[in-house]
Amino acid sequence: MIGKIDKVKKELEQEMELASSKQKYEEAAIIRDKIIAIENISAKQKVSNLSNNDIDVIGISRNDLYVCIEVFFVRSSKMIGREHFFFQELKDLSTEEIISGFIKQYYVGNNNVPSKIMIEEEIEDEEIIEKILSEQANKKVEIKSPKRGEKLRFVEMAKNNAKVTLENNTKDKYEILKEFKEKLNLNKLPMRIETFDISNISGTNMVAGMCVLLEGKINKSLSRRFKIKTVFGQDDPRCMKEVISRRIKHSLENQDGAFGALPDLIFVDGGITQIKAAKEAIKENNVPILVYGMVKNDKHRTKALIDEERNEIPLSENAINLLTRFQDTVHDTAIEYHRKLRNKEMTKSKLDEIDGIGPRKRELLLKEFGSISKIKNAEIEELTKIKGINQELAIKIKKGLE
Repeated sequence: MIGKIDKVKKELEQEMELASSKQKYEEAAIIRDKIIAIENISAKQKVSNLSNNDIDVIGISRNDLYVCIEVFFVRSSKMIGREHFFFQELKDLSTEEIISGFIKQYYVGNNNVPSKIMIEEEIEDEEIIEKILSEQANKKVEIKSPKRGEKLRFVEMAKNNAKVTLENNTKDKYEILKEFKEKLNLNKLPMRIETFDISNISGTNMVAGMCVLLEGKINKSLSRRFKIKTVFGQDDPRCMKEVISRRIKHSLENQDGAFGALPDLIFVDGGITQIKAAKEAIKENNVPILVYGMVKNDKHRTKALIDEERNEIPLSENAINLLTRFQDTVHDTAIEYHRKLRNKEMTKSKLDEIDGIGPRKRELLLKEFGSISKIKNAEIEELTKIKGINQELAIKIKKGLE
């Protein structure tokens, strides 16, 4: 029976790889779920062969983005469940160090410590951890790395499950970052990419938006907005240079600040002049960051990256779709900030010119009526209901908004 299951599982794995290679990810995910279901059946059959009835089995898989740890829970000769965990920024640690750290983090203080923890390779501080967990659980706790038999197969199964889970959760992101690395001739995966967009109307309220692609995913919480300080008049390249220079200085002055570490790549929303402006800012601040532009086709849809020499770098459909969302996000960030400043300016110019209206009264009026238009159309009696506004001031407001 087990041999038959293994054969079916192998066939499904081949089908899954074929579907993934053709970028049929939904089909691959369905096949993956079938593989997991078969592994669960197989696990329940195999677990009865384990002499110890109280075991956790730990498997680990990793790529350049994440580490995935899978834990099988075996109780009374039955696998009662499993759980997986994702960790980032562990690429500098060995597998042994990751497993050791996980066991200490997961089991110390945990009331449900098994009698045996099975792992794929021995860890240096095994005896110390065993002693701590044994005292904590008031029973003997062992950490074992089996070399053969059913126990080894069970560890390998946990490891394989971790691999499948990791691939399913990070495949698209990893493949796109790998594509950027290869197409742009980078030394490593670009884990942090930033994009910038300038927004202004007739040179007024000039602002910029910045968005971040962190580990292959757009992270809106890291978006930032800039009000242009040194450029007067409509000059997008100079605005771009100012903004990127300011952004770089934030990290150079405080890497633990709101902007975090410097990006591996910068994509600008614009043409050759914006690329050159960004590169000037980078050169002046003496930091090693590459810059590319995001260009659109006749239908105003992102079509490729370009370099300073106007060379287009063709990308896969998945990468283009991500770039489109990235470009749209930074554009929306800049536009929304521009709109906010413009509305604020309009509100300030109309209400603040009225003698007797200060910040507090302006706030009360807008809170009550919601907009300048509604204040303008309000009756005198309605205006006098606002604290601090008498009939004389209400009349001034009406005339001032005409």
